[in-house]
Amino acid sequence: MPLLRAEDRTSWRHRTPRAQLALWFGWLMLVALTVFSWEVMTRDTIWAFVADAPRQAADIGSRMVPPRWSYLEQLWWPLWDTLNIATLGTLLAVLFAVPVAFCAARNTTPSTVLVRPVALLLIVASRSINSLIWGLLLVAIVGPGTLAGILAIALRSIGFIGKLLYEAIEEIDPAPVEAVTATGASRLQVLDYAIVPQVLPAFAGITVFRWDINIRESTVLGLVGAGGIGLKLQASLNTLAWPQVTVILLVILATVLVSEWVSAKVRHAII
Repeated sequence: MPLLRAEDRTSWRHRTPRAQLALWFGWLMLVALTVFSWEVMTRDTIWAFVADAPRQAADIGSRMVPPRWSYLEQLWWPLWDTLNIATLGTLLAVLFAVPVAFCAARNTTPSTVLVRPVALLLIVASRSINSLIWGLLLVAIVGPGTLAGILAIALRSIGFIGKLLYEAIEEIDPAPVEAVTATGASRLQVLDYAIVPQVLPAFAGITVFRWDINIRESTVLGLVGAGGIGLKLQASLNTLAWPQVTVILLVILATVLVSEWVSAKVRHAII
């Protein structure tokens, strides 16, 4: 086999010179954007406070120890309210999210021109607004208390459940749908016998996962007056009762850990 001369050999390169130049330009723009963002973020920063932050954190930390365990007996009822806010808010969200998801999915929507855009708009609007903002709005509308918290959790969860559910509906196997349709079944019968059985495991997993998230979000809704253990946290912060704050944070941590364990077990059993 004849040897190739050096001028006939082609050298392999990972990128072309043009691609390499574009890559370096992209990194340069990223660095410039990072510097600009840092300047915008720190424009009004008082660096004397930042330098003093470690000492302030250590001072507050020393005030939080030891926890005031006697305050624990006052947290059981607010904790129960928090669990109710998360659970009832999730159930209320499911009632609205399921029809919205079926209207948003391409293969189940009654109209891709009118109904589907409206359903997608509802999903986007729900997901765009944080639960704390929903809480602020609802406290101003229906007054402070657990009702505002339940509605805030529900309005926030509709978009989450609706989005994941309509994506699951669009990804179903079309073969069972075609088989049931070929028997002359009605649209409702196709939905009942071919679509719902395929979507049900995903729906159960999404609902439990969202309930787990809502447990965490409902713990802070009290900061805006929407009920739950967050009311106790806000009151303790306002009075600088740091040992009570420690107890509340430990209770919230334990609640989140238990809800995470329950959520994982349930999703594992379902899926």
